[in-house]
Amino acid sequence: METEFADIEENIKRIRGNLGEAALKSGRNPDDIRIMAVTKTVPFERVNFAASQGLTLLGENRVQEFLQKKEHYVKNAEIHFIGHLQSNKIKYIIDSVEMIESVDSVKLGEEISGRAGKIGKIMDILCEVNIGGEESKSGFSPEEITEAVCRLAELPGIRVRGFMTIPPPAADGGSLYFEKMQRIFEDTAAKKIPGTDIDTLSMGMSADYTEAVRFGSTLVRIGSGLFGARNYPV
Repeated sequence: METEFADIEENIKRIRGNLGEAALKSGRNPDDIRIMAVTKTVPFERVNFAASQGLTLLGENRVQEFLQKKEHYVKNAEIHFIGHLQSNKIKYIIDSVEMIESVDSVKLGEEISGRAGKIGKIMDILCEVNIGGEESKSGFSPEEITEAVCRLAELPGIRVRGFMTIPPPAADGGSLYFEKMQRIFEDTAAKKIPGTDIDTLSMGMSADYTEAVRFGSTLVRIGSGLFGARNYPV
């Protein structure tokens, strides 16, 4: 074990163990749930070590930071953009990420569609759902999500793969919100809307990923639980 990264190795073992236990208790296969390494403020050397341990799915929050680090990442890294994305920044990441998880408006989807079309790419996207109705967060409301998916699915150059959410803190660990998102996910997938391939429910972070797994999450986003507190220089 490389002493410099011993904390990451131990955290990976703990996360995999917790995730596996939560999955089995819910009658799910742990292999059906992906672990994303959220890289905000984390030096690329630490990110690459996590990738060497099998966590090759990376979540990027900020465009400028990603542009500074992307050339240093291991070549087999799969990059998802998970932060708030401004329309004028799409051009900087459109050819470098496999998925944009934070599509919070049809207008943003239209901009992604246009940029993807220019380079002949089909961009996978997730619709961000403001499941708690918080004014401080962007995203579609549960009431408007079906219409939004239908409109986004009609756009060329993008493919709707599912949903991403960040529920508000809750005394029950978020069960109410996670259960609501699970219903939205399953109901939308059952509709088989043309232009969609609904197979991804991105929910659960360092503090609540085991609870999210109970309610069908297929992708958990772990930052501080994997790399420690965010106190690293970029």
